[in-house]
Amino acid sequence: MTDTNVKFPKKLIEVALPLDAINAACVREKAIRHGHPSTLHLWWARRPLAAARAVIFASMVNDPGYEVGSGFRHGVNKVEAERKRKELFQIIEDLVKWENSNNPEVLERARNAIMESWRETCKYNAKHPRAKELFNPDQLPAFHDPFAGGGALPLEAQRLGLESYASDLNPVPVLINKAMIEIPPRFHNSRPVGTLPKGGKTNLTYNGPEGLAEDISRYGLWLLDEAKKRIGQYYPEVVITEELAKDRPDLQDLIGKSFPVIAYV
Repeated sequence: MTDTNVKFPKKLIEVALPLDAINAACVREKAIRHGHPSTLHLWWARRPLAAARAVIFASMVNDPGYEVGSGFRHGVNKVEAERKRKELFQIIEDLVKWENSNNPEVLERARNAIMESWRETCKYNAKHPRAKELFNPDQLPAFHDPFAGGGALPLEAQRLGLESYASDLNPVPVLINKAMIEIPPRFHNSRPVGTLPKGGKTNLTYNGPEGLAEDISRYGLWLLDEAKKRIGQYYPEVVITEELAKDRPDLQDLIGKSFPVIAYV
């Protein structure tokens, strides 16, 4: 049931969006594989991250247009509202670019705009009977997605500064969301703890999930090393001989070298 005591302005998504920029970013994202969550698991109904980021941002920021109702006044005149709307559009246009996915300056602008709108909403509801509980100007509302699927929405909500909660009835997306949303924040800015591989290098600082990623890489190398020790003798490397390279100009410079077999027929 709707709480009639709550006062809130229209959100930007209710008024206007830079759809051309969002659509272009979504099309481009389909061709991106390195660093994309789809490389973790190709979930069949995955939403484009660019669209998820834009929709959540536009749902959280207030439209600057003037409006009166529900006991409050909000916004500015048409000319000033259009100028401020263009500023919000620019944030979205920067936000949806793949190369800005983890750009701290772009994300900070988006988070500041969201927080500004939230504090504005809290001010309008200062006299609400549950204002202390529901309208804390220093704490954004949490993002809840009970059917999160591939996790695009809760992931982008988290990126925009909201505390995300994601679940699903299917255990596969539950695992995907744990890997993307629940586990990485626990090790934010943490150093790796796994054994440093032979010849490996360690950094002085690890930002965000870099330490966790390094630990996963180290564990993968350990697994590979253990596999080689246990069953490596059954998968001998192939030596490039003169006979093999006889009709292969591309192998001439590799004669005498050995390489792992990538496939057996």
